[in-house]
Amino acid sequence: MSADIEKRKADHLDLCATDEVAFRQRTTLLEHVRLVHQSLPEASYESIDTRVRLLGKELRAPLLIAAMTGGHERAAEINRALASIAEELGFAFGLGSQRAMQKHPATSWTYQVREHAPTALLFGNVGVIQARDMPTAEISRMVEDVGADALCVHMNPAMELVQPEGDRDFSGGLQTFRRLWAELDVPVIAKETGNGISRETAGQLRSAGIRYADTSGAGGTSWVGVETMRADGDGRALGEALWDWGIPTAVSVRYCVDAGLTTIATGGIRTGMDVARAIALGASCAGIARTVYQAFLQGGVEGARGFLRQIERELRSVMLLCGAKTIEELQESPRIITGELRDWLG
Repeated sequence: MSADIEKRKADHLDLCATDEVAFRQRTTLLEHVRLVHQSLPEASYESIDTRVRLLGKELRAPLLIAAMTGGHERAAEINRALASIAEELGFAFGLGSQRAMQKHPATSWTYQVREHAPTALLFGNVGVIQARDMPTAEISRMVEDVGADALCVHMNPAMELVQPEGDRDFSGGLQTFRRLWAELDVPVIAKETGNGISRETAGQLRSAGIRYADTSGAGGTSWVGVETMRADGDGRALGEALWDWGIPTAVSVRYCVDAGLTTIATGGIRTGMDVARAIALGASCAGIARTVYQAFLQGGVEGARGFLRQIERELRSVMLLCGAKTIEELQESPRIITGELRDWLG
């Protein structure tokens, strides 16, 4: 593998182990979703049903261990460990960008997790700009090589502008989504990388045939910030200016849901309350990345497993207190929208 890609993947892992790459001032705005307490929920804690069906598979809870890494020896250990937890707990699992695998097929082993997660809902991952320049058959082989059930096609112009070796031509993205939706044998998920999906983009994706979106909104990890910390000179100055750029996660969830997209809420999801708030906005599932990785670094498999089980306990408790016995009922439960989120949604 080229030294540049290997170093970038290693840098990403090192930087995401810290909180230095978080958004500095912008939040997810999920704190502006106020759920309504019900003193007579008429249900037991054990009767709360967190199951959800997504992309043809049933999840025990609407949780995704979201895309993080690949293409590096350390990435293989992380992917396999977290994929095994997803399998055990009945959650979905997302691979990091397969760009390294596409450029250097010898790294494909770092993405191979099916042995550790034989039945889990598994997402592959490729950049829309890389996909634009690849034949559909080649992309299909990448999906098959990892046994993915669906393909996340990620949009990351802000990140690329700051990345020293990043792309600068972002033309042809919408046509690429249209082609992949028509030609791939697996569903395509339009995914951002930390800057959110606008109302306009959500509508364009829907018109191109896309039916699934992963928001990766502002308020969690700033991938502009990650690349800023790798850059110097003009690139670092640009990254500092754009560090907090983006559309908050809560806003992107509503925009995608309103456009008719089945929506996965990612970007700054840290607690079961965050998951519940995102679902109350219409999301079907919520994804967590950096905080799961940090829990894994601090406590290994047991630490990551314990963190995710706590998220699930919090979600189940909030559902009970809202009087929502199922995820569908939580999506329809009463909610109050306040502050800046109300301004965004108009």
